[in-house]
Amino acid sequence: MSPALRPGTEAVQLKGWWRAHRFLLLRRASQLGLLGLFLLGPWAGVWIVKGNLSSSLTLDTLPLTDPLVFLQQLAAQALHGAHWPAATAVLGAVIVTAFYALAGGRVFCAWVCPVNLVTDTAAWLRRRLGLSGGRAPRSDFRFWLLAAVLLASAASGLMAWESVNPVSLTQRALIFGGSVAWGVTLAVFLFDLLAAPRGWCGHVCPAGALYALIGHKALLRVSARHSSRCNDCADCYAVCPEPQVIPIALKGKGGASPVIASSACTNCGRCIDVCGPDVFTLTHRFDTRRD
Repeated sequence: MSPALRPGTEAVQLKGWWRAHRFLLLRRASQLGLLGLFLLGPWAGVWIVKGNLSSSLTLDTLPLTDPLVFLQQLAAQALHGAHWPAATAVLGAVIVTAFYALAGGRVFCAWVCPVNLVTDTAAWLRRRLGLSGGRAPRSDFRFWLLAAVLLASAASGLMAWESVNPVSLTQRALIFGGSVAWGVTLAVFLFDLLAAPRGWCGHVCPAGALYALIGHKALLRVSARHSSRCNDCADCYAVCPEPQVIPIALKGKGGASPVIASSACTNCGRCIDVCGPDVFTLTHRFDTRRD
């Protein structure tokens, strides 16, 4: 792809490099900063955060539990009489669920999940190499997989997804290494690069499916408020991990709201970054102004 055709070229020219990359850089700072907090304990003996993204304790006070892990625990208990999750696990799941219900469930996917580093790299490389082709599974496949994971946990009495979960394995690979962990990470990268563009996060990952359900009515949203400025450059479509969420809000057909209300939206902010005319803004779901 020539430099003139790279998404965001116009944004850099009109807004400057920082404003054309700020959400991307903030997301990377968030993802790497969280990994750094988990790394401080085993590497430096500074235990600000104990555990991992599945279950953690911050400053020996704040418990956080991944909702999918919690539901697998409940499912495993249902038929096998295993111990109920500890009170701290329940509280941690409630805190995480409440936060993402407000902020947007898939904010986790864009701002926290280490797999996003992998899939974003695959998407960037596809654009640079000009790769086309490949086909992702149906978008509802991840919801069926979510149901299958919970049923498998109930049937086996084990947390069925955790032995192959790319989120925890990628975190482990980035911090501690390990051939199995790196192998799973590489498989996700190659899947998105060669087989299914943007396939893993939006079409396969059951954790992403659950976070989409949690954030279905989230307060924090991206809006195409200044849609009259749109010059149809399509840069937003090129970089968006879920480009199907853009057209209705952007074009406003039938008096549609400019707010991207779809729970598939990750609130990653890349459409805001790469848009030279500043069509998009981060706001709340009740901000229906259109200029």
